[in-house]
Amino acid sequence: MVVCWFVGLTTLDVVHRASGRPGPDEKVTASRQDVAAGGPAANAAVTAAALETHAILVSALGAGPIAQAVRADLDDREVQVHDVAGPDEEFPVAVSAVLVDDATGQRSVVSPDAALVTVPPPRPDALAGLPRPDVVLFDGHHPEVARAVLAHVDELRPRPLVVVDGGRWRPVFAELLAAADVAALSADFAVPADVVPGATDAAHGALLLGARSVVVTHGGDPVTWARPRRREDGTVEVGERGTVPVPTVDVQDTLGAGDAFHGALAVDLARGAELQDACAAAVRVASVRVRKVGPRAWLAHLPELSGPQGETTDSPRGEV
Repeated sequence: MVVCWFVGLTTLDVVHRASGRPGPDEKVTASRQDVAAGGPAANAAVTAAALETHAILVSALGAGPIAQAVRADLDDREVQVHDVAGPDEEFPVAVSAVLVDDATGQRSVVSPDAALVTVPPPRPDALAGLPRPDVVLFDGHHPEVARAVLAHVDELRPRPLVVVDGGRWRPVFAELLAAADVAALSADFAVPADVVPGATDAAHGALLLGARSVVVTHGGDPVTWARPRRREDGTVEVGERGTVPVPTVDVQDTLGAGDAFHGALAVDLARGAELQDACAAAVRVASVRVRKVGPRAWLAHLPELSGPQGETTDSPRGEV
């Protein structure tokens, strides 16, 4: 069984489903309520575990009732947690308020993310005691944790693949993208001009920072991927590129769809898939996610993906 590490944020998501969003000073009645562990790294780890991978979440939980609820859900999903905060340390686990629109399946989120506290880096000996990863995914939260894990990864031989989940720009991404074998970005991701001048889009910005390949998701539109090409003058431009189609489905719930994509992408890369094939597998997983209501019920439908894989790319295959 391959091993994937997921480094970053864990939250407690309180999810309400309702027929619409409340206006100012207005209340609406929810038709459904769910409570589950959330956060980009945690959701990706849950997806990976459901895909029969040894998923290890390197995050901060600590002690307290919120942490206990998060641990219970992650334990139930067979995610191994390496808690850098320590099980006896009081830690303000973020609580995310999520509203899913019953009509469209689109979600709205209010969360402090990792802004409430600075998390110290894990001890190197503690990381060395974990099962060796085949792929390590970073979501950019808890920067000191990310730096410590990246330093550990850089010392391993052979070096595990590094995947970076880029939703919104954070300063630590300048370091993480420089080490990324695959930068998995949202269409809204943008590298600031003062960090990398001249980037034409998200993919170009990540490649300029040093990523070896880039994948960009566009909601219901095709996923795009790209690799760099270096000009004679040493500058980097977008070279080989392609797309992976996204099926048209009845969208019921978009919460965590991107995280499901990233978790599945990490799993297939860990199993040795080429980039385009890993993207196609991740698209199928995310498509299952958005068709099912609730943060966990969709996982029971992953066996539906065991059928043959169709053609998914408009460009020749290549290595990650």
